[in-house]
Amino acid sequence: MTVRTRFAPSPTGYLHVGGARTALFSWLYARRHGGTFILRIEDTDLERSTAESVNAILEGMTWLGLEYDEGPFFQTHRFPRYREVIDQMLTQGTAYRCYCTKERLEQLRAEQMARKEKPRYDRRCLAGVPHPPPGVAPVVRFRNPPDGQVVVEDLIRGRVVIQNAELDDLIIARADGTPTYNFTVMVDDLDMRITHVIRGDDHLNNTPRQINMLRALGATPPIYAHVPMILGPDGARLSKRHGAVSVMQYREEGYLPEALLNYLVRLGWSHGDQEVFSIDEMIRLFDITGVHSAAASFDPKKLLWLNQHYIKTSDPKHVAHHLAYHLGKLGVDPAAGPDPTEVVKAQRERAKTLVEMAQNSLFLYREPESYDEKAKAKHLTPAILPVLEAARERLEALPLWTEEAIHAAVTETANVHGVELGKLAQPLRLLLTGRTVSPPIDATLYLLGRERSLKRIAAGRSVLSRL
Repeated sequence: MTVRTRFAPSPTGYLHVGGARTALFSWLYARRHGGTFILRIEDTDLERSTAESVNAILEGMTWLGLEYDEGPFFQTHRFPRYREVIDQMLTQGTAYRCYCTKERLEQLRAEQMARKEKPRYDRRCLAGVPHPPPGVAPVVRFRNPPDGQVVVEDLIRGRVVIQNAELDDLIIARADGTPTYNFTVMVDDLDMRITHVIRGDDHLNNTPRQINMLRALGATPPIYAHVPMILGPDGARLSKRHGAVSVMQYREEGYLPEALLNYLVRLGWSHGDQEVFSIDEMIRLFDITGVHSAAASFDPKKLLWLNQHYIKTSDPKHVAHHLAYHLGKLGVDPAAGPDPTEVVKAQRERAKTLVEMAQNSLFLYREPESYDEKAKAKHLTPAILPVLEAARERLEALPLWTEEAIHAAVTETANVHGVELGKLAQPLRLLLTGRTVSPPIDATLYLLGRERSLKRIAAGRSVLSRL
């Protein structure tokens, strides 16, 4: 059997981290077993589905690197197929038309609740309606088996048993002919030959209904795995009030996709005490049966720690690709300054997010607009002027602009003038960046380049002359 999984979001908003984790689990399961991962857009909610939400989902999947093998398929493009299956079920007697009005159904529900019964349709139209009431467009209901039970051998929750007597004859087509959610999902899973359905446990109540409809069509249901929800740090279901829950919001806040994927795979799944997983390790080690059935808690501090780890240890060229996006958001053209890959090498030990790295690196692309006042009073003293001038002259005379040569020039200047290296490095750093925090002075000078470095040091003379 070739494993075929799917991720089937509804385009009614952004790609939530809970959805991203479900997509990741489905993607990993398919990849581990050499199977096929399918993206399906469940857009039959015409009032709430938007093109913007579709784009947000596709953008989130692309950023995370969860490439799909087939799709995206849109349910709104498949209405003729749904109509065909409904007609087939009507012909076979596994579905029937129901002419009951909204008022009758509301009255039936009220009477059942008054008797403390579970509200459900009473099958009044099951045997057919010889004289349909004029002006009433019927819905189509699935004829659910009245007896027996549905057994779900869930890969996460274990055996789940539901009595058919607890299930209603659900509506599979509305009065206007549009199909309903459970029906379209069932047909799609059948047509797309889905072997494993990995989805949130909020869908568990839908599973027995979908299984019964699949069996009514003579099909073998897929294997199910219902993933528990994600909780916020306060124990409530993860929501906007806990901070960023949109996948792309994490991008905006400066996270690497690998860090978010690594964090999500550990939400409810573990492999010994290992915390950091490469994508290849996730594919090789992930097993859906190892996902815990209890809800997982989202820890922003742990995600931030992972992000810092990936910034430090990932290929600088890869990190630079993502850094360039954040530099662009600050109005910086990465091509108008040092190679972002070199910037990453110099800054990766000092940043937890790419937003922080981009902000800390602005001095490499823009002239400092001012100098930190406290630092200026402390470091830019008249006594340092001849040492700064000597450093500028020595740097200007360098035949090669390398970190090694720069380090030697600054160190020799400090030694000749009898000052500690830090006593020269800090005023240099202030003139170059406007601040007293930057990579080592040799790296800072190297990244700025000869021309800009000498220009900024020279500009310091006019600052010092006014002290």
